Amino acid sequence: MDILSAIKNRRSCRKYMPEPVNDSDLDAILAAGAAAPSPANSQPWEFIVITGKDAKIKIHDEALRCRNFLFEKSGWKWLTKYDLEFVKDVPAIIAVTGDPKKTGADMFMDGGNNAWRDACSASVQNMMLAAAALGLGSLWFTMFDRNNLRSLLNIDNEKIPTALVFIGRSSADLVITPRKDIKEITRYIK
Repeated sequence: MDILSAIKNRRSCRKYMPEPVNDSDLDAILAAGAAAPSPANSQPWEFIVITGKDAKIKIHDEALRCRNFLFEKSGWKWLTKYDLEFVKDVPAIIAVTGDPKKTGADMFMDGGNNAWRDACSASVQNMMLAAAALGLGSLWFTMFDRNNLRSLLNIDNEKIPTALVFIGRSSADLVITPRKDIKEITRYIK
């Protein structure tokens, strides 16, 4: 699949087939993440690949705790529309952690030190597009407390968990969500 098709057709996946993601596909997805741009080529990310059932159950329990906490605090009903059982069954999870010390000139401007996080986001997007190009579903997942996830995955204190990328073969048709017309969200300065 070409990159423009992957961008256009990629959608969030919350239902996965039980088959594992093969190692060559995982390697290609990780390589795509590592190819993302970063400030001063700092490459502030590290990846943790999770395929074990016990770790996925712990991540599920943390996500459920977070969802309940957020619903209690916000009252947002949309939080309850997503069943989180798929977290236990997704074939592979890639935890993306970032190192705030690996940033660029932003550390001297506007209270900066956020470019490392932007780079990690670019890495996540690259991985999701690579998954789509390989015919796999993916989901950018952030329903966790960073400190709890750090503890669950034994992540160094100086690193910050930024996202979980779920990867696997979709077991359902992916929903095409509406996008705003490009003319509504673009302006030109000449």
